[in-house]
Amino acid sequence: MDEAATAPIPVLLQRPRWRDTFSSLRIHNYRLYVISQAISNTSGWAMRIAIDWLVFELTGSVTLVGITVALQFGPMLFLGPLGGVIADRYPKRRLLVTTQAVNAAACATLAVLTIAGVVTVWEVFATALIMGCTAVVDSPARSVFVNEMVGHDRLGNAISINASIFHLGGLVGPAVSGILIAIVGAGWSIAANALAACVVVVTLLSMRSSELLPSLVAKRSKGQIREGLRYALSKPTIFWPTVMLAFVATFGMNLPVMLVAFADHVFGSGAAGYGLYSSAAALGALAGSIASTRRMGYRLRSIMLAAGCFGLTIAASGIAPVVSVFLLCLAGIGFTRLLFATAAESIVQMSSNRIIRGRVMAIYAMVVLGGQAIGGPLMGWLAELWGVRAAMVFSGLVPTLAAIVIALLLARSGRLTLRLRMRRRIIPLTVEVRGQLG
Repeated sequence: MDEAATAPIPVLLQRPRWRDTFSSLRIHNYRLYVISQAISNTSGWAMRIAIDWLVFELTGSVTLVGITVALQFGPMLFLGPLGGVIADRYPKRRLLVTTQAVNAAACATLAVLTIAGVVTVWEVFATALIMGCTAVVDSPARSVFVNEMVGHDRLGNAISINASIFHLGGLVGPAVSGILIAIVGAGWSIAANALAACVVVVTLLSMRSSELLPSLVAKRSKGQIREGLRYALSKPTIFWPTVMLAFVATFGMNLPVMLVAFADHVFGSGAAGYGLYSSAAALGALAGSIASTRRMGYRLRSIMLAAGCFGLTIAASGIAPVVSVFLLCLAGIGFTRLLFATAAESIVQMSSNRIIRGRVMAIYAMVVLGGQAIGGPLMGWLAELWGVRAAMVFSGLVPTLAAIVIALLLARSGRLTLRLRMRRRIIPLTVEVRGQLG
């Protein structure tokens, strides 16, 4: 692949007026997409929590809950680059319809077994693995499909909205799941996700094809996975956020596993309290999502600052003496998580060209989901070994220290500067690289 083919897409950023905060939603296809993704992400995370709680009810083991998380996210760790190649080679909408249809069938089967009261832990494990395998293709395809709907001009705004939906779903979904589990049981939460997947399929098929922008398709050739890896390693605006993300995902994005233990062992609040804790984090995430859509630019050091603050709020929640302080810390976790996640994903996407973006975003998703696959059983094991409070503090301190180290490396080397220049109220994002990336 020549340099021109992989050069970053020129992106113009402009401080939006308040009425333009969600300007991407003016596009019909993207508006449909956002509605379906909001439902799908929320119900998807609700189901993940439901099956985590179901495994805990069946076995009483936090470690097995962590294994369930690993089965959901593990396939991305091993097959992520292959999913990126598939996303670059085939039509994105067709891939998304296929993955969502498979998810709907798997979730519906598990829901029936659970509601009937005949489910076993092995059937839960099988469903988690199926969901993990579909995510290998679904995640990079969704990332690239955004550009087909909104074009270049609104790409930055759409990326922020997408990241906000994903992470809000990760915080709102558990709250919804906690309520459903307490009222009607885990089976109905799983059934809701099957229905949501059907909604996504219908929405994708009902889009106006004439308004979708033509997508670049990579031709089949040897070494495409290696090509994607080399491309990601060669760009500091992709490499450093991804390195930071590895620490955040592994140690800081396993909040559901920790909150299960807090609800059961620390505050004794059960499923209802678990839903309350998740709601507090969701409120903070909502504020963070609004703040992220109004961001004018992206600096690597500010991304590290957000990651460091995220880690500190997690550590603070681990030593919170009472529920009220714990809830405030959870709101801070939601806010800082959204600021970091949207900035990191935005700078990675806008630093890569569409012809290779599927592979780049597959690597990014591999780090997000793979990190959680490793961190799920790890944090579950540490919670049982050290106690949940100590494990929570540890899970926050590790990404905080990583953010400090990376920020110091960037400050000492001076190899990367993101510079914003004002030109008639339009601010082009330019990347200046000094020296070589070591």
